[in-house]
Amino acid sequence: MDHAAVLAAFDEQVRRRPRPGDGHVEDDGDVVRTVSAGDGWNGVDWTALTPANADAVIRAQIRRFAEVGRPWEWKHYSYDRPDDLRERLVAAGLTPEEDETLLVGAIADLDLEVRPPAGVELRAVGDRHDLDALIAVHDEVFGGHHASGPLAAALEDGTAAAVVAWAGETPVSAARVEFNSGTEFAGLWGGGTLPAWRGRGVFRSLVAYRAALARRAGHRYLQVDATAASRPILRRLGFTELATTTPFTHPGQ
Repeated sequence: MDHAAVLAAFDEQVRRRPRPGDGHVEDDGDVVRTVSAGDGWNGVDWTALTPANADAVIRAQIRRFAEVGRPWEWKHYSYDRPDDLRERLVAAGLTPEEDETLLVGAIADLDLEVRPPAGVELRAVGDRHDLDALIAVHDEVFGGHHASGPLAAALEDGTAAAVVAWAGETPVSAARVEFNSGTEFAGLWGGGTLPAWRGRGVFRSLVAYRAALARRAGHRYLQVDATAASRPILRRLGFTELATTTPFTHPGQ
C-alpha cells in the first residue's frame, strides 16, 4: 500500500466530501463542516488552515454552531495544519477527547474467512429487535445512551449495514459499516464486545463480515478510527496506521 497516496485519497474522498444522512454539508473553502438535524453528528470534517487565519476560522465555527445550538466536534487529524492547531483549539474552548488511530486496510489483502467462535452466530440487523440489541450492546460497552434514529435511517436507505453477534439469545457484540458511495472507502464503526466475550475472536469475525459487505458494495479500502484496545487486533488483520485523529468537542452554546 502506498501510504501517502491512500491518505491523500481518504482526505479528498471522505473528509472533503462527507455524506451526512440527516443533514447537509457547508463548504467555506478552507473548512468543510456537517450540520445535522435531530440526533445526527455536527462538526468540522476537513480544514486547510494557515497560521494567519486559523484563529479567525475557529471563532467562525464556534459562532456557526452556536446558531445550531447543539454540541459539536472538530475532527482533528495529526497531519492537519497549522502544526499548533490542537493548541489553538484548546485555547478557543474546545476539549480534546481520547486520541484514536486512523487505520486503513486494503480489502483484497484481508482475510475474509474469519469465523465467529463456537456458540456465536452473526446476524445482520434487519428489524427493530435487532437494532435494539445493537443499541443495548453499545450502551453497555461504551456507556451512555446511544440514539437509534440515525442508524435506522442509514440502514433503511442502504448507506450502512449492521451486524450483531449472538450467543444463544444474548447479544454479545455489535458493529456497523458505512458505505461512502462514490469513494474507494467504507468505514467500520461501533465495534464493541461485552467484556466476558473479549479475546475469543468475536471482534475479528465482525471485521471480516463487514469487509465482505464492503467488497460487495464495490469499495477498495476499509477505514477505522481505532481505540487502543482494537488497534493491535486490526494490525494483525492487515490494517495499516496512517495518522492519529482526535475529536475536539464543544457544547455548542
